[in-house]
Amino acid sequence: MEEYELEHTGCARQEAVLVRGGNRLCGELTVQGAKNSTLPLLAAALLCEGETVLHNCPALSDVHTAVTILRRLGCRCTHTGDTLTVCADGMTRCDIPHSLMREMRSSIVFLGAILSRCGEARLSFPGGCELGPRPIDLHLEALRKLGAEIREEHGCLLCTAPGGLRGGFVSFAFPSVGATENLLLAAARAKGTTVLTNAAREPEIEDLAGYLNRCGAHIHGAGESCIVIEGVPHLYGSTYTVMPDRIAAATYMAAAAVTGGTVLLRDVNSEHLLPVLSAFESTGCAVMQSGSELLLRAPQRLKPVRHVRTMPYPGFPTDAQAPVMTMAAVGDGTSIFVENIFESRYKHAGELNRLGAKIKLEGKVAVIEGVPQLSGAPVSAEDLRGGAALVIAGLAAQGETQVMHPQYIDRGYAHFEENLRALGADVYRI
Repeated sequence: MEEYELEHTGCARQEAVLVRGGNRLCGELTVQGAKNSTLPLLAAALLCEGETVLHNCPALSDVHTAVTILRRLGCRCTHTGDTLTVCADGMTRCDIPHSLMREMRSSIVFLGAILSRCGEARLSFPGGCELGPRPIDLHLEALRKLGAEIREEHGCLLCTAPGGLRGGFVSFAFPSVGATENLLLAAARAKGTTVLTNAAREPEIEDLAGYLNRCGAHIHGAGESCIVIEGVPHLYGSTYTVMPDRIAAATYMAAAAVTGGTVLLRDVNSEHLLPVLSAFESTGCAVMQSGSELLLRAPQRLKPVRHVRTMPYPGFPTDAQAPVMTMAAVGDGTSIFVENIFESRYKHAGELNRLGAKIKLEGKVAVIEGVPQLSGAPVSAEDLRGGAALVIAGLAAQGETQVMHPQYIDRGYAHFEENLRALGADVYRI
């Protein structure tokens, strides 16, 4: 193995994705490992003695940042292909600098693991895509119920657990994925039993619990609204395969749909995609599932999506809202979207309008009147999923579309342009 040096796919602001529309996407594609599972699994490696071996890790800038954080803390990280090996036995630090925290919003997931491992943690507030307020109060209040003492000083969080973390009862005001992950990590080695109610139910929560249990944790009920964690004194590194990325799968499905294409996706978990399948079927797409494969066959002209309301799992995922809105923009009719998770998740709507879409916004509601054709134009990505949606729109547009700021796309999609080209798209990084 070589010392981990995953290429940092973050790029200069003058770069762009060039899309020439009009090609029908057809072919087969293997779906990457889930970004939203890989990051908490890497944080979990901090809790384990010995080596953690993670297969199916996607080559993303966010994964690069997470590995840089681990190395900063004193961990050894190596890679072979899509396999990451982490050993935290040599961990020497309990702080994460602002320069790393600001690179991704999910960096806060390291808090619970560092606090559990070291009894203290020092880090700044997380950055990443600007999707509106994502208060970390849920994380902090929950950790306090496990015995953490937390104060803010000069923009940094100073966290200590003088007597060690201990089990407690935590009822979340909102089923936050990040807060649930932080509590799983903090409670796995706490003294006593922790009960989480109104916990997040996302598949990524089950994946994290599955790995921790393989390492010796006692976690029951992950994937349900009540989770019970019986703390253990030691966890031991294990080998684990990251689950498929359900949002990446939905994104490639949307790309095929807007071009009237037919795409076979391999290595998917169709159960995880159930919340989005009705949106595709409402547009006239035929979706067939068999084992770990999913085939989407799109009609020549899409029908409207009709109604999308983002909700915590098992509701429609907020991360799939932008790509599916692009489908609605070229559908034959009117669709209504209601964004219930983030306040600023419609930044792509104005850019889609630059391509000829007809989208009207009113608070958390978007009304989309489908148009027969989009026209290529320069547009700007403002966040991860919105950036992918603009590339998808370019596939359906006449002429050339340039999507600026593709570094956002690199945070969540591995080899995005290459995968689209393999399906027949005319798309390049310039």
